Amino acid sequence: MSISDFRKKKLLFLFNVFFDVNQSGEIDVKDFELAIERVCQLRGWQKDTPKNKETYDLMMEIWTGLRSKADKDNDGQVSVDEWCNMWDAYAKDPSSVMDWQNAYMNFMFDLEDASHDGGIDVTEFTLVCSSYGLEKTECEEAFAKMSQGQSEVTREQFAALWKEYFAAEDVNAPGNYIFGKTSF
Repeated sequence: MSISDFRKKKLLFLFNVFFDVNQSGEIDVKDFELAIERVCQLRGWQKDTPKNKETYDLMMEIWTGLRSKADKDNDGQVSVDEWCNMWDAYAKDPSSVMDWQNAYMNFMFDLEDASHDGGIDVTEFTLVCSSYGLEKTECEEAFAKMSQGQSEVTREQFAALWKEYFAAEDVNAPGNYIFGKTSF
């Protein structure tokens, strides 16, 4: 793999914390089902409600796109190597973004923007990121670095930070903090 240790650590953090929910070492449909439960529980979206169904449908769309792009051996799972290779290809050409990657980015923005005002503030950001096991203070510090001292991050800013997370080699790049972690 041509990926740097720093970028690999960022990708593995995302893989292990947000995707490999059952900690099997690979991402599969069961991980997505567990992730859906976690998100719906965080937001209070009860089973059989429109928001729960919308979240399920969107996450399954993301899973289908992820699997079709990354699952090179067609075993129905995405391994660490497949995950890293896929994001490394994206980093080399962010203009080649797949529909599911945009869907995932927008899903994360919408999940964090609980007030639906078009911006993520520190409280919204911290609530979501800390629900994945990060310390609240680390999430607040990550938000300050990500937002570069601003009180909120807009969708447009988030999209630029998103690209930076997957491509940046600079350890101080603001995009490195979009998932609430301050060091890798």
